[in-house]
Amino acid sequence: MKIALITNSRIPSLTANSIQAMKVAQALMQLDHDVKMFAPAEVEPATQEALLTHYGLRLAPRLELLPSIKRLKRFDFILHAQRAAKKFGADLVYTWLPQSAVLGLWSGYPVVLEMHADNSGILGAWWMRQFWKSNGRKVMTVTTSALRNALERSTKLQFKNEAVLLAPNGVEFEKYDGLPNPVEARRQLNLPDGLTVGFTGHIYPGRGADLLFALAKEMPQVNFLWVGGTPELVDFWRGKLTEAKMTNVTMTGFVKHESIPLYQAAADILLMPYSRSIEASSGQDIAEVINPMKMFEYMATGRAIVSADLPSIREVLNVGSAVLVEAGNFEKWKMEIETLLADAPRRLALGSQAREDVSKLTWVKRGEMVMERVAGL
Repeated sequence: MKIALITNSRIPSLTANSIQAMKVAQALMQLDHDVKMFAPAEVEPATQEALLTHYGLRLAPRLELLPSIKRLKRFDFILHAQRAAKKFGADLVYTWLPQSAVLGLWSGYPVVLEMHADNSGILGAWWMRQFWKSNGRKVMTVTTSALRNALERSTKLQFKNEAVLLAPNGVEFEKYDGLPNPVEARRQLNLPDGLTVGFTGHIYPGRGADLLFALAKEMPQVNFLWVGGTPELVDFWRGKLTEAKMTNVTMTGFVKHESIPLYQAAADILLMPYSRSIEASSGQDIAEVINPMKMFEYMATGRAIVSADLPSIREVLNVGSAVLVEAGNFEKWKMEIETLLADAPRRLALGSQAREDVSKLTWVKRGEMVMERVAGL
């Protein structure tokens, strides 16, 4: 099929929604679909080669950046994207924007609408209601059952089961084949030897920076590895580490996507220290519905995971594949990590189960599932 991907993400950028959109595009291309992506012209255009490098991809879609005026709330972009999809000769509109989904249906296209968070405000709920009220061939994907429930609450609608597909995020499983053990991974990266607790990803409010800092301070005998973060936040936390005279934390700052699996493999335990309230880059609280891509990467690494015990996390992880700890309970986190560090067989068992579970949750298998549902419309 010729698929027009319409995203409001800045491409390229470091946001999770930008990365997720590119992973979806690559998977559809791996399934031999003809994919073109349309995004707002809010950053400098990037070459195909630059996109491959920036996102650590093997395949990148053709990308067309379209006008986007901030004061118009990107509605001009949505109209431009609809015209561009028609010019492309699209057989399917695949979008993360309810507005684009509605215009696609009104124009007679089959539509896939990906939702990763609840509707934002009254207008967002209105567009979602229009999506469900409009006739046409359509499917909406949700990353968690909790998200479906949240969307039904905010729209005051009961969605039709045949038009909703539970499609969690995924992982490029092949990137996690043949990883070295933690000791060898640390040697290759020139990291300090010894038991290591790792974390990768951005630190927005609710993502656990304070907890990571407190754990490292109270566990000086353990190495902590913190990969990622904006330059400003990395500088801030490095300053805090220096002030506290803490020498057991390695902060890398940004690393290239292709290097992330090796850094994750360098940890004996990987952390997801979420709070009960989690702020997305948009400012929305996503704690109820979160389905982080990092979780799938951690699972593919085959390392033991210690995660905040949130209902949406339990849709993927369980007590056989991770240690789930009450969000924000520092003493409990410290105890569980110390206990796990002292129990190598349990770490291996948890990591092995997580890796087996995530082998069924690749981006390509996700793409196949979505396109099978489209074929049945």
